[in-house]
Amino acid sequence: MDLGLRGRVALVAASSKGLGRACAEELAAEGAHVVMCARSGATLSEAAEAVDAAGDGDVLALETDLTDPSAIDALTSAALDRFGHVDVLVNNAGGPPPGTFEEHDAEAWTDAVRLNLESALQLTRAVLPGMKSRGWGRIVNITSVAVKEPVDGLILSNSVRAAVTGWARTLANEVAEHGITVNNALPGFTRTERLERLAESQAAARGVSRAEIERDWNAAIPAGRVGEPREFAAVVTFLASERASYVNGVSVTVDGGRTRALL
Repeated sequence: MDLGLRGRVALVAASSKGLGRACAEELAAEGAHVVMCARSGATLSEAAEAVDAAGDGDVLALETDLTDPSAIDALTSAALDRFGHVDVLVNNAGGPPPGTFEEHDAEAWTDAVRLNLESALQLTRAVLPGMKSRGWGRIVNITSVAVKEPVDGLILSNSVRAAVTGWARTLANEVAEHGITVNNALPGFTRTERLERLAESQAAARGVSRAEIERDWNAAIPAGRVGEPREFAAVVTFLASERASYVNGVSVTVDGGRTRALL
């Protein structure tokens, strides 16, 4: 299937590792030019080389702190200067730290909102006018299955991801007439560094081994295993494609069947 992404320009936030990197690689493999960003310059440089090797488009990688509005401005300005426009925006950011309500102070909540909600708003503000003027655009937000079924010990993520979902669903209605779709991709338990940290946190809280936590996760997933980043990235890439032109305002769960909700 030709996804119609060759020559398109995709900006993938937080793309030096994990789900963001997998999405950048998958989009590059479809022939898209890719703009990448991350806090760590060294990690980003290595990831950019891998993304460049995955396809024949151009890659622009810039060290960016998504909690810093001026850094986001610099990123989007550089992307527009280099490519002239952005066709696909993948909003992504590292998840807030685990913990219960009483373990997080007011500053932790502010940080979570700035990282996971405000960064998506600012990136979207920068690229949306161009999408509207060209009559084509794809915005895909990486959130979490926690918006359908809250994950114990992740109260910050559960709350802020839900806010992103409400914003995205409303925006989808506002921009659809301009040929722009806005969708959310909801990863379940996927093999990333964040999942490893969550396993360690839950193991410590329950006083059990990390292996026991992982066995419990696998047992709860009908597929019998956690997902791989590339499996998730394939769904994001489809939502970003020409072929997904009539998919708008949805939250697609990618979790091997673990979430028991009907919708």
